[in-house]
This record gives sequence, structure tokens and C-alpha cells, in this order.
Amino acid sequence: MSFLDKLKKKAPELKEKAAELAATQNEKIDQGIDKAAGLASKATKGKYDAKIDGAAGKAKDAADKLADERREKP
Repeated sequence: MSFLDKLKKKAPELKEKAAELAATQNEKIDQGIDKAAGLASKATKGKYDAKIDGAAGKAKDAADKLADERREKP
């Protein structure tokens, strides 16, 4: 079984774990995303700030969506 096959088999379990973390640690996740965006901005000397900010926003939205899905489950 290839690595990708094993990963596909584990994907639902990994998604559930990620959703649980997103639901309980959302603030820390957002702080981590902000820190990574700041480091990327510093490394590129602000040249790609708009793209970095956009990607950070999408990452936060994805974490929020995962958290919301987890909270909605009974």
C-alpha cells in the first residue's frame, strides 16, 4: 500500500482530530497563523503583504469552518 493510499484511508480520522483541535484551540490557531504571516512578510520585506494577508485570512476561515462543523455535530 502506497503512502497516499494510507493517507486516504486515515483522512476522515485526521479531519476529525483537526476539527476537534480547531474547535478547542481556535484562538491559538489564529495567533499561529498571524505569526507565520508576520514572518513571511518580514522575509519578503513586505513585497507580498497582500498575498500573505489573503492566504492568512483563508487559513483562518478554514480553521473556523472546521471548528463550526465540529460544534454542530451532536
